[in-house]
Amino acid sequence: MKKSGFLLFIFVLCAQFLPAQGIPEGKVVTQYITAKTLKNKAGENAKRRVTVYLPPDYEYSSKKYPVIYYLHGFFWSDSLLINNDKINHILDRAIYFKKIRSVIVVMADQSTVFKGSFYANSRSSGNWSDFTSIELVNFIDKNYRTIANKESRAISGHSMGGNGALRNAILHPEVFSSVYALSPGILDARYFALTQIDFYRDLENIKEVKDLSKPENARANIIFAIARAYSGNEKKPPFYADFPFSFKDNQLTVNESVVEDLKRNSTSELPFSYYENLKKLKAIKFDWEEMMN
Repeated sequence: MKKSGFLLFIFVLCAQFLPAQGIPEGKVVTQYITAKTLKNKAGENAKRRVTVYLPPDYEYSSKKYPVIYYLHGFFWSDSLLINNDKINHILDRAIYFKKIRSVIVVMADQSTVFKGSFYANSRSSGNWSDFTSIELVNFIDKNYRTIANKESRAISGHSMGGNGALRNAILHPEVFSSVYALSPGILDARYFALTQIDFYRDLENIKEVKDLSKPENARANIIFAIARAYSGNEKKPPFYADFPFSFKDNQLTVNESVVEDLKRNSTSELPFSYYENLKKLKAIKFDWEEMMN
């Protein structure tokens, strides 16, 4: 996909359009993949739902289409992108008003036991980056009329999905040519951990996975999800992760190797360790919403 078309797509994507009478509608297809890359011992389901938006002219033509992979945020999913955000109607309008060309958009469910995968390969809960950039892409190219080359393939996402979009674009410039991260969340996992010391103080009260479903522990899911993504440990049930900080008798203990894991595996570190990959991308854009107090 050309850079200009991709950026115009994101501009329209950010606008909250509703379906309008007379605008042709694309088709939303839901499938499931039992992913080989997501086999794990930590209790994550390797069967993943994949939602695919097909443009209005897809069923009436024989041509091939460029593809955008859109990654959802934490506490969100592919189905909520359709049912709550109405992303399919946004795309319908964008195509109708010629803001973008006809395009296939792929949204895979990467919600987890702890509400999000961070689209990273984990030592305990599955290789979510490999799923996103390799297995899923191969599946889509096999089952849909795609232009199956990197020049016609882009990746984007919001919040955790923006983080994952940057991560996967940098790790796989042979797959994606362009990336746009909208409000990418927690790019530096080590820094985030340092800002959450009080949450680590309360972790001793969380004994089982089901404890994280309690309303008062909702934010703690982020702590556990990051730990599983960047410092997973198959030998440490029930959470299958190592944590950078712990408290005993109100005294802080720092696990320095885990802190280093968080730094090394953070998306913010990838431009340094994968600099040559970064230069292979044709378009890189990211931004954050301005929060008003």
